[in-house]
Amino acid sequence: MTLLIISPDYASHLLPLATLGTAWRDAGERVVVATGPATAAIVESFGYERVNLQLGKGSNPGVIRAEEQRKGEDDALRGFFAATREGMVETLAFQAEARLSDLMWDPVRVGREVQAVVQAVGADAIIVDHLAFSARLALTAQGVPFADVVLGHPTALPVGDEVYGYPPVWPAAFTPDASALAALHELCERVSTNFTAEWNAALSQLAPELPPSLDAFAEHGDLLLYNYPAELSDPQRTAILPPHAFLGSSVREEPRDDEVEAWIAASDQPYVYVSFGSFLSVRADVLARVIAALRDLGVRAAIALGSADRAELGDIPDGFLVREFLPQVRLLDDAAAAVTHGGNNSVTEAMTAGVPLVVLPFSTDQFAGAAAIEDAGFGVALAPNTATIEQLTAAIEAVLALPRVPLATDLRAHPGPQRAYDALRSPLAE
Repeated sequence: MTLLIISPDYASHLLPLATLGTAWRDAGERVVVATGPATAAIVESFGYERVNLQLGKGSNPGVIRAEEQRKGEDDALRGFFAATREGMVETLAFQAEARLSDLMWDPVRVGREVQAVVQAVGADAIIVDHLAFSARLALTAQGVPFADVVLGHPTALPVGDEVYGYPPVWPAAFTPDASALAALHELCERVSTNFTAEWNAALSQLAPELPPSLDAFAEHGDLLLYNYPAELSDPQRTAILPPHAFLGSSVREEPRDDEVEAWIAASDQPYVYVSFGSFLSVRADVLARVIAALRDLGVRAAIALGSADRAELGDIPDGFLVREFLPQVRLLDDAAAAVTHGGNNSVTEAMTAGVPLVVLPFSTDQFAGAAAIEDAGFGVALAPNTATIEQLTAAIEAVLALPRVPLATDLRAHPGPQRAYDALRSPLAE
């Protein structure tokens, strides 16, 4: 049997998707990944075959920097970073306006390339990142069944009266102006209409016999796989989802890092893991306040700098482990708490390790994810732009006092790759 994984050229997307493929690999089956060249090393590290497929203008091999992107994409990234400094509504509005160009890049050409890859590989099963809209459009046009993996909070796929890009729930710390929210909602509706028109224009060229979509953002594959714990999903919302399976988490294996192992073993004192992911680590101003709060608490910390300028972080206490990149899964295993932007990998990996969180959401579905963590009692959410050092100190102290997250037992006992493997073999997937 051959499994084909289709992923954008972003490490944060490919890592969980590639991890899902390990269930097929370990069963002795063939795994082929269609993605761009920036993440070729990740594909190789899993022992998979790679077919070149560029699904978007940008790429991210692990830590993204504007100056390393192609012309035009670099300015778009700088614009996004600037919007996060203005606030939640401004960031969501910036992302909404950018969607026509960054989610459906040259869809007819890319769609035909996807169709050629599927034919050449001869896949028996296909897993596609939900955000690979051009790829999903191509498979829909070709009539090829596929599993659609939502790498984010479940609201990344709107259902009911939800509008893509407009979070249906917010953490308590965010109190945006009602008129600003109304304008954002109107913008997201307008973008959805325009995006659907673009989807239908491409569909009319790839498969003119198929009916047009009513809402392209609500389109999905034959089987939905949510890389998210079912226990954190609103039961009323879960009840109206299309055919689906919750994978819980897709936690990757990491190579041993001797420096990290030595640092963990050097002290019995609890430590806090801190990371804002591959994009939002650029917010050195927020990271500096988190470090100051940790310094006030007198606890150890392991901090993944990403693209942050270390010179902007102030005095870093002796005994802190600070590097551009750290093995997140390994450090979460023994962490007492974590501070995160609320990305899907960070949240699901922390839940699998049983680690309570301080969530500082900046964009997209991170707001809904932070609200879910807060509502479940597994952490505290704060607004990153306005949270003071004192508020961060109190939040970290409160999270350190929480018990281990109880989801960890089930998530470890039933790992995401096996759940995906079973779901694609169930009658639901046929």
